[in-house]
Amino acid sequence: MTDAPAPVGSGTGQGDGTDPVPRLSQAEFIALTAMLFATIAFSIDAMLPAFPEIARELTPADPNRAQLILTSFVLGMGAGTFLAGPISDALGRKRVILGGAALYITGAALAWAASSLELVLAARVIQGLGAAGPRVVSLAMVRDLYSGRQMARIVSFAMMVFTLVPAIAPLMGAFIIAGFGWRGIFGAFILFSVVSAAWLWLRQPETHPPAARRPMRAGPMRAAAAEVLTNRLILTAIAVQTLGFGALFGTLSSTQQIFDATFGRAASFPVWFALIAVVSGTGSLLNAAIVVRLGMRAVVRATLAVQCVLAALFAMLTYGGLWPDGTYFAGYIAWTTCVFFTAGLTFGNLNALAMEPVGHIAGMASSLVGSLATVGAVFIAAPIGLAFDGTPAPLAIGVAVCGGLGYLLMRTIPREGAVPRPPRQGDGTENPR
Repeated sequence: MTDAPAPVGSGTGQGDGTDPVPRLSQAEFIALTAMLFATIAFSIDAMLPAFPEIARELTPADPNRAQLILTSFVLGMGAGTFLAGPISDALGRKRVILGGAALYITGAALAWAASSLELVLAARVIQGLGAAGPRVVSLAMVRDLYSGRQMARIVSFAMMVFTLVPAIAPLMGAFIIAGFGWRGIFGAFILFSVVSAAWLWLRQPETHPPAARRPMRAGPMRAAAAEVLTNRLILTAIAVQTLGFGALFGTLSSTQQIFDATFGRAASFPVWFALIAVVSGTGSLLNAAIVVRLGMRAVVRATLAVQCVLAALFAMLTYGGLWPDGTYFAGYIAWTTCVFFTAGLTFGNLNALAMEPVGHIAGMASSLVGSLATVGAVFIAAPIGLAFDGTPAPLAIGVAVCGGLGYLLMRTIPREGAVPRPPRQGDGTENPR
């Protein structure tokens, strides 16, 4: 395993081996990648403050239907995730990202002009399909240029938006609604996508040259999918990422309810949540500083162990009524911050681990890893959220279980540089490819 950037012309980097293409500076590449990553978070969370106005205008008889604006976007995004990566393996990264941006902009424009909720929902599906391109293919683009710990470091910086944007986007959405109404949010989506697409088009060279592309034929695609889904290292990374997303999404889905029902602080929720996100976003900075020295596996294992212990301790203190007077809310804020903080120390590393063996089919791998982990997480997060009993304890138990299982799975992955051992049938020590 190499920890250096993939060499130009190697089949995992730029160029065809004879005419290397200059790269962006690392700082600009990270900033561009982060903006592409942010497309989905901005598209979901900026809509949250618009629900009341949308319900009053488009579905006054059934206000709950306004929530379908989020699920319709996720539906389109899920479908697009399976397609965007393989298409980019065949056609190149820039074409697919730019094509996805065009589809996203079209969907946003249609939603802005829609006169009924049904038309808005259809437009949001189109928008979700388009958003899958920038999100999925940008990760493949990172893998084209970097590998190993350096890839983990790049992704760690870019993944900071995973915790920052969801907190900032609702405040931005509320500001836009105050000035332009709820339809103005779709104008902001268009502007955001135009800026990120123009930046990519004008500045970023193609990272997947024609010589490295794979045709979009059923046979090669099945072979690529089989290569990903039979690699034990990749499957383990997907499983751990699924558990991590499940814990994170469960926390996201429960947090507002806990602020309201448990602590009576619904009005101040956006401010507290923004503070949590800003502090927890430093997890990615910490990971970028330590991952090259310590390694991806060690960082993820230690993080999940700490997450499991802290969540179990929080649940015990809550169920036992052991919080000293005046410390319950402060303890909850600190623990929730830790949950989000762990995202910066795990997801970038797990993505890098999963992508490391499959740089030659990075698009297909990125699609499968992203879609399987996200869809699987829904089946973990939903029961965690539904278990809410007026306290954060069920959530803490769910997070502890996810962290513990993830830690045990990570222990089955040998450390980097370990001497391979002969596999022993049935004892779980067979080495990944």
